[in-house]
Amino acid sequence: MRSMSDDHTHVQEFFTARAADWDARFPDDGPAYAAAVADLDLRPGDRVLDAGCGTGRALAPLRRAVGPTGVVLGADLTPAMLEAAVRAGRHLDGQLLLADVAALPLRTESLDAVFAAGLVAHLSDPAANLRELARVVRPGGALALFHPIGRAALAARQGRQITSGDLRAEANLGPLLAGSGWRMTSYVDEDSRFLALAVRAG
Repeated sequence: MRSMSDDHTHVQEFFTARAADWDARFPDDGPAYAAAVADLDLRPGDRVLDAGCGTGRALAPLRRAVGPTGVVLGADLTPAMLEAAVRAGRHLDGQLLLADVAALPLRTESLDAVFAAGLVAHLSDPAANLRELARVVRPGGALALFHPIGRAALAARQGRQITSGDLRAEANLGPLLAGSGWRMTSYVDEDSRFLALAVRAG
């Protein structure tokens, strides 16, 4: 069994190797990110975290949604991804944090929402990690679990089959969220996108 530090090293190695050309590999994802952010229904002045922000592609639409008085944070475990975000100028839209979603350097109930693109598949302990995301969000706050393509299209891209154990399957994700302080409110899994929205319980 791999330790959590092994998991972190594996994730960092995976993304470090891909950071430099990440945006070039997926140049058309921008509108999908913007549409997913719109579904979070953020208001001017809100405080939002992009968890596992990568190169920061969600930061500009998040900044537009919360306006100049809002707070936008981007947290990622991989320095090379954050460096790519800075090179792209995305640090101008939000504060970048080198941080693990398992232990965020944020106060309890300090945020209104969390946006997480492509994160679930990389969590070392999904239930605990989703509980940590719930900790930093106020009751009634929102979570968006997003991927710019759906589960079937992603599996085909990766040359694999979808299994019944896929965490992002609706039958698995709903209970996982419910056990982690969230209530799933909508679920979309189509070729053009995956988006599960949840509300912080309590």
